[in-house]
Amino acid sequence: MSELLEHVSVDGGQAAVDLDAELRAQALQRLEKKRGFRVHLSVYVLVNALIWLVWGLVYAYSGFSFPWPVFPLVGWGIGLGFHAWDVYGHRPFSEHQIEREAARLRAAR
Repeated sequence: MSELLEHVSVDGGQAAVDLDAELRAQALQRLEKKRGFRVHLSVYVLVNALIWLVWGLVYAYSGFSFPWPVFPLVGWGIGLGFHAWDVYGHRPFSEHQIEREAARLRAAR
């Protein structure tokens, strides 16, 4: 973080404080996303384990049964995969990308 502060011209320290507050807000947002994913993953594992347990008990007492828990496992797993991609898979936009898109929008006016 000190590397970022070296490149900022400081007017009485206010710019450094603003940058530090912005970085803190971004860090908190990322930590909240990671926590949310961990909770989602925990619920996914526990609920699917319970569903498979119920299926296993029904199978044990009634004989052959189609393994229907595979449907919520796969369906919910797809959603969990997208959640993981949102939290860990993509990077924020670079300044270059933002400036290029802003230039396109200006040209479209």
